Amino acid sequence: MRIVETMQKADWPTIISRVVGVALLFAGVLLAAGLCTATPQDNSVPSIFDSHSTPADSIRHLSFFVLGVTGLIFLVVFSLLSYVVVKFRSRAADTVREPAQVYGSTQIELAWTIIPVLIVVVLFLATARVIHAIQDAPKPAEAVEVTAIGHQFWWEFRYPGLGVVTANELHVPVSDSSHPTPTFLRLLSADTDHSFWIPQLAGKTDLIPNRVNETWLDPHETGLFLGQCAQYCGTQHAKMLLRVYADGPEDFKVWIRGQQHPANQDEREAAGRRVFETTACLNCHAVGGTNGTGRFGPDLTHLMSRHTLASGAAENTPENLRLWIENPDAIKPGSLMPAMKLSDADLDALVRYLETLR
Repeated sequence: MRIVETMQKADWPTIISRVVGVALLFAGVLLAAGLCTATPQDNSVPSIFDSHSTPADSIRHLSFFVLGVTGLIFLVVFSLLSYVVVKFRSRAADTVREPAQVYGSTQIELAWTIIPVLIVVVLFLATARVIHAIQDAPKPAEAVEVTAIGHQFWWEFRYPGLGVVTANELHVPVSDSSHPTPTFLRLLSADTDHSFWIPQLAGKTDLIPNRVNETWLDPHETGLFLGQCAQYCGTQHAKMLLRVYADGPEDFKVWIRGQQHPANQDEREAAGRRVFETTACLNCHAVGGTNGTGRFGPDLTHLMSRHTLASGAAENTPENLRLWIENPDAIKPGSLMPAMKLSDADLDALVRYLETLR
């Protein structure tokens, strides 16, 4: 009798409030999906649904398939639940009658066992196919090879066959059907766990100390693609950013030739060079043609050819460069870059010298 009395207390306001709650949840899901699929002009956050590379295309297609299947499941369950809530709600005439009870239905048991198993198998096979296609892709002879090393808190990119070393900004050639030139990356970590992720070009690939993982990119159009470390790596993890520039074939060759040039030797800034060579700068940084061969920090040979400082935390301007040397915590608190404690004259001379490194 207590169960019957409880059922009688159910009323339309309660039913409506629950339905409205579920509807709002559904609307939130649709809003999130709309933001994910927005164009770059509408949404500045890189999205996996705005793909510009073969690996990213495969991931996007798989994501739409999985979202379609799970969305269909949600609609079926939501519709059945709404129907049951309305159809079998408690009525005044039901005070002496108990709903029909179903015990041991073989058909129901088979249905809610076999159907979910089939859905899981289909999703597993679809995912495994995409993983195999990306991870076991053949490497053509004309592919560009890059070694990416994750440090706290910056990225280092080495082009082994080209003698180019850069930081935080990766340049790759555009690949098309007539001239496929994918970029294959060997990913290593110098200290802690990292995760290399450019949403519009490829999926996440972890960087683990004492292990080499691989991924590849083949952008279909020129442009700038933003990425970041997707694995917590320390207090400034959120500012461990990276920029990938997809260049046309000729532009990529021009960039490579420019990076292969030795450091600019401007005798007018000899004073700033002396500051670099006689302070702790050279213990961490390298500049071609000087006695600076450090590897704890980024190579500065072509520093001013980069658009950002501190792994994307600040725009590469003389003002920010001076602040970065004088007080790194003002830009990136907790970074491993020490404050140099230089006099104003030495600091100005050093900044002028670094500005010549293009």
